[in-house]
Amino acid sequence: MEPDFLIWQSHEYQQTVLAIGLNLGVALGWIALRTSLQRARLAEEKMRRCTSEFSIVMSQHFTDWRLTPAERDVAVFLVKGLSTRDIAELRGTSEGTIKAQTNAIYRKAAVTGRTQLLSTFIEDLMDDVLLPEDPQRPAPTKGAKIAAVA
Repeated sequence: MEPDFLIWQSHEYQQTVLAIGLNLGVALGWIALRTSLQRARLAEEKMRRCTSEFSIVMSQHFTDWRLTPAERDVAVFLVKGLSTRDIAELRGTSEGTIKAQTNAIYRKAAVTGRTQLLSTFIEDLMDDVLLPEDPQRPAPTKGAKIAAVA
């Protein structure tokens, strides 16, 4: 009778270990899911802030460059990557008009093309965050550049 008892006891130990493992797996899965959801919310919030700050920087530059409302619209479409043809269709104007407005934007912004136009905004957002730490240089305060622009 002892051998049956040992088999039964071994089986019970296996079942207990499996139950503990299953419960541990569920708990760790729940923790991983919760962490992933928190990271996703944080990333969404950072993206909203970035979008908002980018819009503020663009508006300030448009004001500084004295762009007309039509030029502002065209500049936004340029930054979004739309072609001259697409912009003309969206605005209900000719491609020649869009080209003239684009040239006026580049002239007022003192850039030679779309890439430089976009980099103007990105440089303001990035500030000096990618530069290596220099003990002589004071650390930038969060939002200092944006606050100065707004």
